[in-house]
Amino acid sequence: MSAEARTDPEVYDVAAIQERWRPVWERLDPFRAGTAAPGAEKRYALTMFPYPSGDLHMGHAEVFALNDVLARYWWLRGYDVLNPIGWDSFGLPAENAAIRNGADPRAWTYANIETQAESIRRYGLAFDWSRRLHTSDPEYYRWTQWLFLRFYERGLAYRKASPVNWCPQDQTVLANEQVVGGHCERCGTAVTKRELTQWFFKVTDYAQRLLDDMEDLQGAWPDRVLTMQRNWIGRSEGAHVRFTIEGREEPVTVFTTRPDTLFGATFFVVAADAPLAAELVTDEQRAAFESYLEEVRRASDIERLAADRPKTGVFLGRYAVNPVTGQRIPVWAADYVLADYGTGAIMAVPGGDERDHAFAVAHGLPVVHTVQPPEGFPEGFEGPYTGDGVVIASAGDGIDLDGMTVPEATRAMIDHLERRGLGTRAVTYRLRDWLLSRQRFWGAPIPVVHCPGCGEVPVPDDQLPVRLPDLVGDQLRQEGGRSPLANATDWVEVPCPRCGGDARRDTDTMDTFVDSSWYFLRYCSPDEETRPFDPERVRPWMPAHSYVGGVEHAILHLLYSRFFVKVLHDMGMVEVTEPFATLLNQGQVINQGKAMSKSLGNGVDLGSMIDAYGVDAVRLTLVFAGPPEDDIDWADMSPGGSLRFLQRAWRLAGDVTSAPGTDPTAGDAELRRLTHRTVRAAEELIEARRFNVVVARTMELVNATRKAIDAGPGGADPAVREAVETVAILLSLVAPYTAEDMWARLGHEPTVARTRWPEVDESLLVQETVTAVVQVMGKVRARLEVQPDVSEADLRERALAAVAEHVDGREVRRVIVRPPSLVNVVVG
Repeated sequence: MSAEARTDPEVYDVAAIQERWRPVWERLDPFRAGTAAPGAEKRYALTMFPYPSGDLHMGHAEVFALNDVLARYWWLRGYDVLNPIGWDSFGLPAENAAIRNGADPRAWTYANIETQAESIRRYGLAFDWSRRLHTSDPEYYRWTQWLFLRFYERGLAYRKASPVNWCPQDQTVLANEQVVGGHCERCGTAVTKRELTQWFFKVTDYAQRLLDDMEDLQGAWPDRVLTMQRNWIGRSEGAHVRFTIEGREEPVTVFTTRPDTLFGATFFVVAADAPLAAELVTDEQRAAFESYLEEVRRASDIERLAADRPKTGVFLGRYAVNPVTGQRIPVWAADYVLADYGTGAIMAVPGGDERDHAFAVAHGLPVVHTVQPPEGFPEGFEGPYTGDGVVIASAGDGIDLDGMTVPEATRAMIDHLERRGLGTRAVTYRLRDWLLSRQRFWGAPIPVVHCPGCGEVPVPDDQLPVRLPDLVGDQLRQEGGRSPLANATDWVEVPCPRCGGDARRDTDTMDTFVDSSWYFLRYCSPDEETRPFDPERVRPWMPAHSYVGGVEHAILHLLYSRFFVKVLHDMGMVEVTEPFATLLNQGQVINQGKAMSKSLGNGVDLGSMIDAYGVDAVRLTLVFAGPPEDDIDWADMSPGGSLRFLQRAWRLAGDVTSAPGTDPTAGDAELRRLTHRTVRAAEELIEARRFNVVVARTMELVNATRKAIDAGPGGADPAVREAVETVAILLSLVAPYTAEDMWARLGHEPTVARTRWPEVDESLLVQETVTAVVQVMGKVRARLEVQPDVSEADLRERALAAVAEHVDGREVRRVIVRPPSLVNVVVG
């Protein structure tokens, strides 16, 4: 046994074990990708990388522990595993901290990274540290900028003026996804609207592919994530319908999923903040409209779309013409229509839409029903009916829909609109283009120069990265929607790359979701200096076989990553069209029934837990708590119980007296059967991501091994060695320090993490008989030894014979048979 493997044979000292093995692992570097046997199949284990806002917390601890089970298992199975680590290190918290402290956000960021890195190493995770990256390194964001320019060349990055979500506290634009309940997801401030010129990625060009390719993820990603993405993309089929507006030369086109209800369109609504509303309002109504517009701009999109929000609006003094009835219908401005939805206008059908109906009732507008409600609706029903049924009141010049079903009427109306030149079939999406520019300092600068003569000019590739200037403290403050970068005059004012004249850099930086939409590709070749990644080195790893992270990223990060990979596929840079083959969303670690919070006083400090119980006990507790996707209430957990179990398992290794390599076949047959069944069960459970049950089976094996030692020939039995070695290998997935120490006590060289997964003897999996429990009225009255494949009829017959005396002539009312293990006899 090597010097570092010598251990105190009597005491399970958590701190000493951790101190002993961490330097050994750092010297051996056992988890470096590419070090498996030649020709080994590759597996990519990926976690959502952390943001360095402080030290690791309990959420990090759970994600990393779950991912580690898979990575370590794959190494033991002989795969070549890529399990990298990095930091999502740009972002607003660093900038705000720098402003508060009069410091450089770089210093705050990299100090936190080092704190987290030390904690991760202490936590004993199977990361390949040679792949380490930080998105705020110029060597990384150079390629973020390079990718932006490739998107720009393909027409997928563009700049336009748009009403945007604005956080007055953080002084920055927010994407729709970053507004939660009308408030900034980061700081909680109520979000307002502003008109700003911003950069967008044209994710809508990929809307249908993003939808279609989810079929390949069915069963491999959680259903709720796929549902959330489908709903966010929001594909709708219907028609574009052209409405003439009196006094306006060009008609206004609206999209509707229910063109069959055109006979019920009794008014027309334009988003109050859409340019069309300001264009259409008459002079007589302008004062009322502008007053209303100020009110609308104070509300977020989420608030405006709330079903229970009072339906406010103002008449614009204009009329539209219903294209199928020829009737004049009033044009209103309202807040429940959004400016970026289609043309910012809708046809309002109060008889078939709840929001339109509420608006009509509030403003005394007519309601016309075009679908007959089915039987069971009250006589004289006046509310909106949105379901299927028979079409009524829908006959006019050249078309008669009465008596048709809604699908039939929809098809007939679209045909009519196309024949008359009044509309066309159409598909639309709820998805909006990705607003990616931010008016902040600590992010990747957008690599574009604005020239008075040349317009937008991309920064040449050989001038990348466009590095951030040196700004600190109050220099990072900004006002009026300008980025702090605008204050760096020497940085902003540059010659135009095209004509050489005076020009200015774009002073916005990119949303951090741009950085995280491709980092998993950089991990495959982090030392690449001529391009973002080497496609040849990416090919064998992608798509990542497993991705572990929180469901809170179901829309933003995951959707954007999928979009990026599809664009890169079209560019010929990657072969795959989806980035992550499987997705595991862990639950949240809460305390006392609530999310951990300093203000609530229920926070749990990970470092303190590790100091008290050790790394392995904390990891084991998190993995054993339940299925990975379930929330964990730390108040209900018992790290002390985990520590006691680890002590029992560790002591087993000290009781083994047979030599390494001893043939186990002559040992305790029953213990051998349990050992091999445990290994097979672990294989199946890990593939099913039921890691908690693997721990439970390991605990059963520990208990059985202890009984075998105490009852039989003790540690000399070769079956005991086989069982304890198996325990050490299984524990290495969740409790690496304890497992390594057991492995050394068993006479092996480190590291247990790179030994071989135990081979299963199939003959030991065959059960010759099983015990069937026979109950009468729920009480156990007999036990029968039966074949595992015993039939229900045979088991019923044998059970009734075995408990005849307990039935004692009473009527057998029911016999519940669950072959091969249970029979329950119900008597009257």
